[in-house]
Amino acid sequence: MSKLPDEAFRDTIGTIDEEGNRKYIFPKKPSGKFYDYRKWVSYFLLIILVANPFIKINGNQFMMFNVLERRFNIFGFPFWPQDFYLFVISMIVGVVFVILFTVIFGRIFCGWICPQTIFLEMVFRRIEYWIEGDRGAQMRLAKQEWNAEKIRKKAIKWFIFLIISFFIANVFLAYLISSDELITMIEDGPMSHISTLISLLIFTGVFYFIFAWFREQVCIIACPYGRLQGVLLDDKSINVAYDFVRGEKETGRAKFNKQEDRAATGKGDCIDCKQCVHVCPTGIDIRNGTQLECVNCTACIDECNSIMESVGLPKGLIRYASEDEIEKNAKFKFTARMKGYSAVLFILVGVLVGLLFLRTDVEAVILRLPGQLYQHKGESISNIYTFKVINKTNNDFNDIHFKLVGIKGTLKVVGEQDLKVPKQGMKSGTLFIEINQYLLESDKTKLEIEVYDGNKKIETSKTSFLSPRSFD
Repeated sequence: MSKLPDEAFRDTIGTIDEEGNRKYIFPKKPSGKFYDYRKWVSYFLLIILVANPFIKINGNQFMMFNVLERRFNIFGFPFWPQDFYLFVISMIVGVVFVILFTVIFGRIFCGWICPQTIFLEMVFRRIEYWIEGDRGAQMRLAKQEWNAEKIRKKAIKWFIFLIISFFIANVFLAYLISSDELITMIEDGPMSHISTLISLLIFTGVFYFIFAWFREQVCIIACPYGRLQGVLLDDKSINVAYDFVRGEKETGRAKFNKQEDRAATGKGDCIDCKQCVHVCPTGIDIRNGTQLECVNCTACIDECNSIMESVGLPKGLIRYASEDEIEKNAKFKFTARMKGYSAVLFILVGVLVGLLFLRTDVEAVILRLPGQLYQHKGESISNIYTFKVINKTNNDFNDIHFKLVGIKGTLKVVGEQDLKVPKQGMKSGTLFIEINQYLLESDKTKLEIEVYDGNKKIETSKTSFLSPRSFD
């Protein structure tokens, strides 16, 4: 079966030419109402992105993803390896939220919230416009021979890009190793932390490669979310869409002629100026319908509204709308699929909140030493245990001790008696429990052990005590 001519564009992407080579995009500098909104949203998110690693709540970094030590802070809540299930659930909640958001509003996350888009469009491209000029000037400069002007402009641009990439790498590192550790390394000097310096330079190179060369290819080729939206969108999803009913009408789009009555000739409101294509940061023609490359940045909406206003036609030829709204004039409805995703999200959020409330600031684990049986000591039975006390708070525990409750017995810690657990730290060791054999009612007695810091009980742990099946 032959492919329809108007669908042939789906066989390729806008950044690859017919020979398979990279086709660089020189988008026109956007302007308009939505672009102004995006700027304010982007600046706000940039401030949050940079400030997050340096904000502390109860001594905890607001956001930290220390993969090497398996320690994570999310909104000031510390997650240890023992809390990994909470981290996993929170990530699932985030994924389901993004899925629900995409089903309703399409890929709006990419155009308004994604750090890749924000840095590229609101930082790097704006610097590029400042140094090299708008679309036409950039295209002329690209074709220009390497003279003094081109070398000067390119060198200045690439140097600024490198400085910003280095700054982003430092912020990224603060998320990974904590801002305190980063500041300490800066104070000590780079030569004192060669491995960290090498990592920093690698991150700088990656960010420079992405924002100076790879650019929109991240959204089109590398980002899995772009592929995900293909199975999430339907005719009821709200996207940046071209109103083909109004734009094409009976005879299709045509150049504007102020001397004719377009309604009488049956021509659509689209005057085929191609400004929506020139302003697109991913190089697509929105008039071809919903496409994988579209990041819902609204640049085409602003540009089309400006053109419509200049020729005296109504705005909104390109706007936020669903396919059903454009084709059938149907109002938005909360579909069964949206309700299903909402229900799943509500349940997951409820589970996460419940588990967060049940989570303790101190975790004590006391387990029998593997491979060891009980020992007879006169009329007493002794078991050996390992213990681990995890302090998730920002206060030091200077006098840790254990108390056996519910049954009379002796508990002895091997080695140091003054146990201390530093803030955000852990202490492990070995202890013995001795109980008179006549107090034991079975060969596997459940024990409850309270953990104290001074006179304050901070946790209770349960374990089992082995003994002979019967006593003579």
